[in-house]
Amino acid sequence: MAQDEELVFLPLGGVGEIGMNLGLYGYGRPGHRQWIMVDCGVTFPGPELPGVDLVLPDIAFLAEQRRNLKAIIITHAHEDHYGALNDLWPGLNVPVYASPFTAGMLEAKRAFEKSRSEIPITVFKQGDRINVGPFSVEAVGVNHSIPEPMALVIRTQLGTVVHTGDWKIDLEPSLGPLTDESRFRQIGEEGVLALVCDSTNALREGVSPSERQVSESLAKIIADAEGRVGITTFSSNVGRIRSVAEAAEAAGREVLLLGSSMKRVVDVARDVGLMEGVKPFLAEDEFGYIPRDKVVVILTGSQGEPRAALAKIARDEMRNVAFSAGDTIVFSSRTIPGNEKAINDIKNGLIEQGIHIITDSEALVHVSGHPRRTELQQMYQWVKPQILVPVHGEAAHLTAHAELGLQSGIPSVPRLRNGEMLRLAPGPAEVIDEAPHGRIYKDGTLIGDFEEMGIGERRKLSFAGHVSVSVVLDSRYDFLGDPDVVPIGLPEFDDEGEAMEDTLYDAVLGAVESIPRAKRKDLAMLQEAVRRAVRSTTNQVWGKKPVVTVFITKV
Repeated sequence: MAQDEELVFLPLGGVGEIGMNLGLYGYGRPGHRQWIMVDCGVTFPGPELPGVDLVLPDIAFLAEQRRNLKAIIITHAHEDHYGALNDLWPGLNVPVYASPFTAGMLEAKRAFEKSRSEIPITVFKQGDRINVGPFSVEAVGVNHSIPEPMALVIRTQLGTVVHTGDWKIDLEPSLGPLTDESRFRQIGEEGVLALVCDSTNALREGVSPSERQVSESLAKIIADAEGRVGITTFSSNVGRIRSVAEAAEAAGREVLLLGSSMKRVVDVARDVGLMEGVKPFLAEDEFGYIPRDKVVVILTGSQGEPRAALAKIARDEMRNVAFSAGDTIVFSSRTIPGNEKAINDIKNGLIEQGIHIITDSEALVHVSGHPRRTELQQMYQWVKPQILVPVHGEAAHLTAHAELGLQSGIPSVPRLRNGEMLRLAPGPAEVIDEAPHGRIYKDGTLIGDFEEMGIGERRKLSFAGHVSVSVVLDSRYDFLGDPDVVPIGLPEFDDEGEAMEDTLYDAVLGAVESIPRAKRKDLAMLQEAVRRAVRSTTNQVWGKKPVVTVFITKV
């Protein structure tokens, strides 16, 4: 081992925010490090990013380090951990390691999105070990709200890091694996330098309820319901889908799946053997022939997505499927912050139709897939880390997790955020450098930064509209015909009933005529004068300044 070799951790996403998880581990001398990437996730845009489809981590840092990136390892197939891989992998072109279910989900996603990049996946699952550059990586089974999640044990000459991914301790899950306590204890006995750990539920006391309790609660709702039952949940929660299907069968009901993402997940789960013993689901056109008390619908749309199956049912827009007064819909999910209004709109649409709604505030119909404070302390006891690095969380989650680690006796809990390079060894854990980081945006088929994708301009358009003006001048710099003025997204009339188009037309005439003919030769100056006149006139009559484009042509 060379004298100045270091082990570092560099998050480019997911530390200081929920979602978009991407962590890099580096080993070697500064400037000569070899890297592995753990996860490559997305986050979803809010209304402040009009038109944007996905938000991806900026991997500009890896553009220079591409030859030194040895592998990408995906812990599980949630969008915030693997959703950016199809878009970012072509520029990296390195081996990818993932579980059979995650590999199947990646392929299904690629086919659905018609993306060009065929990513070669090496299957890597619980109990497996791989050697990549200076790293030896072991997959340890954990429990989470999706099939085949894993924590990673990353061994180097300078020490061992346990990277938990998303996990919780559930002794009675509806779908395995159990979080592998005995393996974590053995690794703890070997000696663990650092625990890089999920902070999502670090503000919540106690232990998460078991998925079995949710299954029992959903089974009771299905058995007691008089009409149709709809259950909306995250499409990736295969264990929940399985337990609903089993409860439906026990109650003598058939099951219909609605929503393309739900069907894709179930197809992949069937391919890897996770749906054995579950009866085939109904076809959509059979729904109308099944008595109301003999059907359960599992459907997408728990986050208020406007094009998902649940939103269409709330608007009564589905061709073959409708709910009616006296039916029940269960929200078997949590509300992701930012989605509250969209979800409430859907609930109100359902209530208007007389549909009974059950959420997790009325019954135990959802549990989180992340560890609460007592579970975090159990993990500390198992692996006995010298350093705790809280990840996967906003500032509040990371700070609460750090305080819990210190109270629990972990010697070192450094503060870390996206883009900061943390040296884990040798010497004390501290931030030693900063790397370029941030967000890039997928917008239609293109990817770029905020400026490149024109998001700022589009945001302005969404607030104040656009006016285009075309002025044609003759050889003497007089008007050759009337100017054209086309306002888009502006009010039609001002407060005196004058047409906005006419008001702006007058402003264009006034701006050109106020400039002596001899000075009109400066077309750029004339163009700017017209632009300003249109903006200030609109501001006077409306109180807002639109984006204005002026074309001046001399014939």
